[in-house]
Amino acid sequence: MISVELVFRILDFSGVAFFAFSGGMLAARNQLDPFGAVIVGAVTGMGGGTLRDMLLGALPVYWVEAPEYLGFALVGALLGYYGSTIVASRRAALVWADAVGLSVFCVIGAQAGLAAGAHWSIAALTGVMSAAFGGLLRDIILNEVPLVLRQEIYALAALAGSSAYLLALHFGVGAEPAAIGAALLAFVIRGCAIRFNWSIPPFGKLDGR
Repeated sequence: MISVELVFRILDFSGVAFFAFSGGMLAARNQLDPFGAVIVGAVTGMGGGTLRDMLLGALPVYWVEAPEYLGFALVGALLGYYGSTIVASRRAALVWADAVGLSVFCVIGAQAGLAAGAHWSIAALTGVMSAAFGGLLRDIILNEVPLVLRQEIYALAALAGSSAYLLALHFGVGAEPAAIGAALLAFVIRGCAIRFNWSIPPFGKLDGR
């Protein structure tokens, strides 16, 4: 039988790898060398979790005591970097890889908040932080407009996922199905935002101007 710990470990590794993949792809698009791609990929894959652990006082941060995370970030970044040449649409691959990372990390971050004894509202925010901060750093380093700051629904998808996970636990749903279901919800919302251009209208458009 699959344990709760194993489910979260698989989700965590996959989130790091997918986010690092998106960082590697963006590094290739900006013509960085492979070393630069690895740095960007590692920052993307582990930046959100690092900030989360620092704010929760969980020191040393998770990847210091588990260096295998660096390995997943390295592999993900290089796959994104070298694989970008054979992908038909770099942007599409980038945003979908980012969507997978976001959907996984919003749940991982919420669980980390609960494990640290934080209030449920703080756990929801640590979920968003884990999901969004790595991509924010990636885009800032590469002088891109951060996805989280665009009209397209991004952070709200992460908040929906982390909140759904916490609500499921509150109503007695097991941790494994709650985590998988919440991650799928976040991915569907983010995927619909990508596919159908769902967005929050800026203030100036709310009154028809």
